[in-house]
Amino acid sequence: MSTLSSHLLEEIKALPGKYPQPRSAVMPALDLAQEELGHLTPDAMTEVAEALQLDPGYVEGVATFYTLFHLQPIGRHRFYVCTNLSCTLRGAEDIVDRLKVAIGVHEPGEVSKDGLFSYEEVECLGACEYAPVCRLDHRYQVDLTRAKIDLLVNDRRLPRLHQAKPRPQEAPPKRPASRTKKRG
Repeated sequence: MSTLSSHLLEEIKALPGKYPQPRSAVMPALDLAQEELGHLTPDAMTEVAEALQLDPGYVEGVATFYTLFHLQPIGRHRFYVCTNLSCTLRGAEDIVDRLKVAIGVHEPGEVSKDGLFSYEEVECLGACEYAPVCRLDHRYQVDLTRAKIDLLVNDRRLPRLHQAKPRPQEAPPKRPASRTKKRG
């Protein structure tokens, strides 16, 4: 019996045609598998390798190298909190402390008792001008405060239609262009 759905396996088999090198399809394939299962199991990685006609050791090597792949269960809603310099200077430590209390965990990677939440501290999300920031449900959350953390957590504890389907990856909002004239 297959760990991954037949529909997903067909989607994975079609990926190599989109890339100049078939191995380039490994990360998108693992991402699809993780999206379906919530984390990557050894059986799922083997099925990805078979679908892509690659060595299972190579696929597992990719999955274990990149921190965006999870080999253990994670919360349905995972906070990726930036703790790099800009975010730390603007209160990321306080945001992490508040988040741990709000979701009821003590350390990164721990899953809340209700299975809804987990968090991870990340090095950078590339949105320093909006610090402190996190990524949650494929969206950037910017200019975080303790109150915003509480709102984000409480909003996800309520059953909502918008949570039934994943949101597309979005870039952080753009600041308006400067209106100063260039000299020259």
